[in-house]
Amino acid sequence: MPARCDHIAARRADTIGGMSDITPSEVFQEVVNDFNKMFYWLSPTTWRNVRWMGVTLYKFPTDLWVYQEILHETRPTLIVETGTAHGGSALFLAHIGGILGGIRIVTVDIDNTNRAAELPRHDSITYITGSSTDPAIVATVRSHIRPDDRVMVILDSDHAEAHVRAEMEVYGPLVTEGCFLIVEDSNVNGHPVRPDHGPGPLEAIMTFLPEHAEFQADRAREKFLLTANPSGYLRKVSG
Repeated sequence: MPARCDHIAARRADTIGGMSDITPSEVFQEVVNDFNKMFYWLSPTTWRNVRWMGVTLYKFPTDLWVYQEILHETRPTLIVETGTAHGGSALFLAHIGGILGGIRIVTVDIDNTNRAAELPRHDSITYITGSSTDPAIVATVRSHIRPDDRVMVILDSDHAEAHVRAEMEVYGPLVTEGCFLIVEDSNVNGHPVRPDHGPGPLEAIMTFLPEHAEFQADRAREKFLLTANPSGYLRKVSG
């Protein structure tokens, strides 16, 4: 890593001195990408070591801060989450929702029954076990939506392109105008981490958006530069 940092510093110096063929913006992006890669690969002490009230959640702290800003601004009453894992993100959302006056969380995972004993208990959280794209599971999720709900969706289950795209088609229509569909981990497959991953969330986003003008990527949500969700903060701008 130090050798890589020296390389970046040298290129930056050349750019400032007018002797390089790369622009300051390119150097800036390279530094941002390198830090994202370093943060990702140091996962035992970074994003895999994040806890909310003692419960593990595999999230970047910068993204969690953005989540609470979004909740405060858009005031959803129901959040649908796919990919429960340890339940830390559902608990985080429920606690922030409690501060804002109450948000119900419906979270889906194929392993929730096996993990039932370890999942955090909260009156606002409903756990559903099954595949997020199974029509029966989707129907169960829909049954929790009330006529006056403002719905937000977070997709964080299987990160293969085909699965993510299927989730977007199924859950996108549930999102209320003005609220967000957040597609997580669009940083894989070389964007800029895990080049070995294969087509994933970002590829699904790039094919989804041209066909769904009701959603727009809100790149301002990436303001902290470190994010697992590049181009993944999708605001629904029309019904």
